[in-house]
Amino acid sequence: MNLFSQLQHEFQGRHIGPDAAQTKEMLATIGIDSIDALIDKTIPSAIRMTTDLNLPPALSEQDYLRMLKSVSLKNKVFRTYIGQGYYDTVTPSVILRNVFENPGWYTQYTPYQAEISQGRLESLLNYQTMVSDLTALPIANASLLDESTAAAEAMSMFFHAANKSVSNPEKPKFFVDKHTFPQTKDVITTRATPLGIELVFGDYKTVAIDDTFFGAIVQYPNGLGSVEDYTAFVEKVHGAGGYVAFATDLLALTLLTPPGELGADVALGSAQRFGVPLGFGGPHAAFFSCKDEFKRSIPGRIIGVSIDAQGGRALRMALQTREQHIKREKATSNICTAQALLANMAAMYAVFHGPKGLKAIASRVHILAQTLAKALKENGHELVSDSFFDTVTIVTNKGAIIQSQAEKAGINFRYIGDHMVSIALDETTSFEDLADIINILNDVVEAVSYDASDDQLMANIPANLVRTSDYLTHTNFNSHHSETLMMRYIKSLENKDLSLNTSMISLGSCTMKLNAATEMIPLSWSHWSKMHPFAPKEQTQGYLHIIKELEAYLATITGFAGCSVQPNSGANGEYAGLLCIRAYHESRGEGNRNIMLIPISAHGTNPASAVMAGYKVVVVKAHENGYIDVEDLKAKAEQYKNDLAGIMITYPSTYGIFEESIKDITRIIHENGGQVYMDGANMNAQVGLTAPGFIGADVCHLNLHKTFAIPHGGGGPGVGPICVAEHLIPFLPSHVINENELKGKPSYAVSAAPFGSASILLISYAYIRMLGATGAKAATQYAILNANYMKARLKDAYEILYTGSNGTCAHEFIVDLRPFKKTAGIEAEDVAKRLMDYGFHAPTMSFPVPGTIMIEPTESEDKGELDRFCDAMLSIRAEIKAIEEGRMDTTDNPLKNAPHTQHVVISSEWNHGYTREEAVYPLPYIKEAKFWPTVGRVNNTHGDRNLICTCEPIESYMEA
Repeated sequence: MNLFSQLQHEFQGRHIGPDAAQTKEMLATIGIDSIDALIDKTIPSAIRMTTDLNLPPALSEQDYLRMLKSVSLKNKVFRTYIGQGYYDTVTPSVILRNVFENPGWYTQYTPYQAEISQGRLESLLNYQTMVSDLTALPIANASLLDESTAAAEAMSMFFHAANKSVSNPEKPKFFVDKHTFPQTKDVITTRATPLGIELVFGDYKTVAIDDTFFGAIVQYPNGLGSVEDYTAFVEKVHGAGGYVAFATDLLALTLLTPPGELGADVALGSAQRFGVPLGFGGPHAAFFSCKDEFKRSIPGRIIGVSIDAQGGRALRMALQTREQHIKREKATSNICTAQALLANMAAMYAVFHGPKGLKAIASRVHILAQTLAKALKENGHELVSDSFFDTVTIVTNKGAIIQSQAEKAGINFRYIGDHMVSIALDETTSFEDLADIINILNDVVEAVSYDASDDQLMANIPANLVRTSDYLTHTNFNSHHSETLMMRYIKSLENKDLSLNTSMISLGSCTMKLNAATEMIPLSWSHWSKMHPFAPKEQTQGYLHIIKELEAYLATITGFAGCSVQPNSGANGEYAGLLCIRAYHESRGEGNRNIMLIPISAHGTNPASAVMAGYKVVVVKAHENGYIDVEDLKAKAEQYKNDLAGIMITYPSTYGIFEESIKDITRIIHENGGQVYMDGANMNAQVGLTAPGFIGADVCHLNLHKTFAIPHGGGGPGVGPICVAEHLIPFLPSHVINENELKGKPSYAVSAAPFGSASILLISYAYIRMLGATGAKAATQYAILNANYMKARLKDAYEILYTGSNGTCAHEFIVDLRPFKKTAGIEAEDVAKRLMDYGFHAPTMSFPVPGTIMIEPTESEDKGELDRFCDAMLSIRAEIKAIEEGRMDTTDNPLKNAPHTQHVVISSEWNHGYTREEAVYPLPYIKEAKFWPTVGRVNNTHGDRNLICTCEPIESYMEA
């Protein structure tokens, strides 16, 4: 490789962990001559691609940044007052630098191992407290995907709560007020259709509600900015036995009477304006709070307070956290990814500003809106409403003239039809901006004079809707207002969490690979971060350029013809893919096809997504070696051939193997009239070597937060675009904002923004552009090499549960820990907690097989880190052997007592049959950089029986 070629491929060498010498040693351990030979043994020849990916040549990191800067300038950053749930905001620098741009916060995994996640769990508890306080509802979750999907989740939750049988509902109707945001109506319509929910759109003031309605949703303030008193409407719906959701705004609720005090059953919305950049639509954390009666059915994740093994306070995820894995097709939601990183940013924003600061920001925005309204009325404009928070809407027949003048001045308003103009102000609006807005709307060129004072604060909010109750009274929101204190608070929480800047996170099926700094840097650039998702296309050409190219690259990689990046999580991608299949069958007059085959080994969101898309799930058996039972599959495909919609399959399988029968499986489904949906969770074992389209699938979703390097963010964001074959392209998700492109077709959006979490698509785009075809393929090869190397090192000490026909695994493998329950009383959880003492996050535990761990190292880890992890596992095996041989007690041993905290080991009392050093320094390398769990093993049962999901009074800390 010459010097220039070497520089061109520099990123490949930085992304992939093992160097040439390490590669040689690892191959020798496996007992194979080359990576190519390993791949030949691992991937069946019948599905191997023989040509290279058609991707652009790799760019160096500097060349990539230079290119992306020029593309970013195609975006035109206007002063934007479109609103509609998206507002410009100021991200405090202390949060931008120490959370948003900090790998200690963005590379963490979902806090399934609570003992090494206490920092982000505290921040998410702050988030829940913030939401619960501001909405005045007692139960809040730790974020959903966006406001519109949160509204759809509320509708679905109400539907299940109100109807004993959702297949034959007594109460089939759901009311949607006409002034709910258009994108929310769009997503609600998408979700309602497969479930057979009858939507009624209209005016909340005049609609006739009877006992056939199970619920309703209103916007507060509404889509035109008006602050409405919904008290009587709520009473009417409750009187008919239904429930009411308020889609609302957290900043407004610092001034307005909260939904809980108006009788709402659920409050939901977006926390974006609490310091999270616009980013052309995401990622943003949605909030969702509800009455106590819904705590067992609220979608998403709840952070709860419990105790640890020593009786101290400990946080963990509570209740229904992974309920779709347990309930499968009976789950009421397929929510898997949250927006934890963005929820943490919003929570930190509230911590930094505190209740007084938030109210001051809201008051300033409201005063500016009042000033605008007064100036417009004085100039003869008709206001839609005199009651508003931040949004003033006028009735006018000069919309086109106003738009022309505004865009010349670099300003965006919202234009509603041809007769209304809406202006939504935000915390970035200055008095100079206000003068420009008034000039444009009044069609004058000279500077205007106006009076902006707080003498009349709240004059445009009805007296009975002015907030009187307190909020954010907890000490966390009243202690960290200087930058020094805030910086230290953020750092103190970060220190409690294990992330990728600490050690490898070998979670099978999760692909915790490097999130390279060069991929992340552009996210903070203003030409990407300050774009409104509904800005005119002429202003968003940079984004559209990147999205078009990324969709083409993803289609190429998957072997398909089309792609949509709109789904903003993996589970949402599953749902979108299934909707494509549903619409395709309906277009052919085969809407009766409602049977979806799903292997028993499938991810828990698969059956949940299938039911949401209107399918009946039929489970397909698996053999003891993990392979799908093709005979059972064939029998069921033929049994249901008249109604077969398709199959959901993961490849390589959830057991980490490439099944040779995969083409037979796709052929059987097609012969019986079905479509093949492929779950892309394991795409990191396919890129450049094989492809879903090549295998015979019709649609697949991709987890960009796995294979394509978007960080997991402590539990989100995720992105789950779908790629489809030619015949499914007409059925890809659309969006009401692009109504001119629908050409009379119904819109069925699956996310609030037309391109989902658009800003983080830049990360995956960078990953592909800097690796190129050669690097993308090499990443897959090394993912497979690393997994097989670890398997080779561990196979003599542990039983490896499944391998392919040639004895190799794909990019992950399963270690069976079940035998140790009989021989030593040790379970998978004990091994998981003991790994914390060695400085590691446990692999995926008890999925897909209870009592096992699934290890996936990714390509980004070098041999040294792989060896450290293997050494830890081998040391733990030696500890288990000591228990088996009676040299250690079956209940008092390092595994049962793990993890060991500083508090425990420095205590004056040590009554264990092993030493303190054996507890916390079981291997020499740990002494160099010890990571300390901050709490002992968490008592999950106590937390579920005593659910506390908001910050407790300070006295409880003192007691603990």
